[in-house]
Amino acid sequence: MPEIKGKRCDWANGDALYEQYHDEEWGVPCYDDHKLFEFLILEAAQAGLSWITILRKRENYRRAFANFDAEKVARFNRRSIERLMGDAGIVRNRLKIEAAISNAKLFLELQDSHGSFSDYLWGFIDGQPILNHWASLSECPTTTALSDTISKDMKKRGFRFFGSTICYAYMQAMGMVNDHVSDCFRHSKCATLKP
Repeated sequence: MPEIKGKRCDWANGDALYEQYHDEEWGVPCYDDHKLFEFLILEAAQAGLSWITILRKRENYRRAFANFDAEKVARFNRRSIERLMGDAGIVRNRLKIEAAISNAKLFLELQDSHGSFSDYLWGFIDGQPILNHWASLSECPTTTALSDTISKDMKKRGFRFFGSTICYAYMQAMGMVNDHVSDCFRHSKCATLKP
């Protein structure tokens, strides 16, 4: 775990799993399709739940969803859905499970049409993260015009469980926006990371 040289965003304090996620992953610009697909599944599963619930189930999701291999998940069938519905290690919501499978197929289509899902996604901001300067979490939005645009485009393509709020959380997680508060030790670190 990185050495802490200052304070951490308030939301991440008090739980070791949250702290590790905050200190090592959240807000780090990600251009890797495998990880982008992983978080597409995880963020959609989180809809209506707390993020810590999903983080605690992350390894179960990794096992249940073929190590987040989009090509394998896209081939899941009715039997796969029933298997997943019986898996207590994940969120057993049929609509979310079905969405993960159909979203995998759409993810692959975007890879084919854009060269990579990363190129599609980061193309909305010319590949460069947005650096915000919030004094506190209360200033941070839950949606933006950009998350509205990306969500609308993905929904038009058929993606499910990817409304503007989920999209913005995804953008934060994947480092498209740096929403670490300004005095968090990770704010300046994430701001200097290059693709």
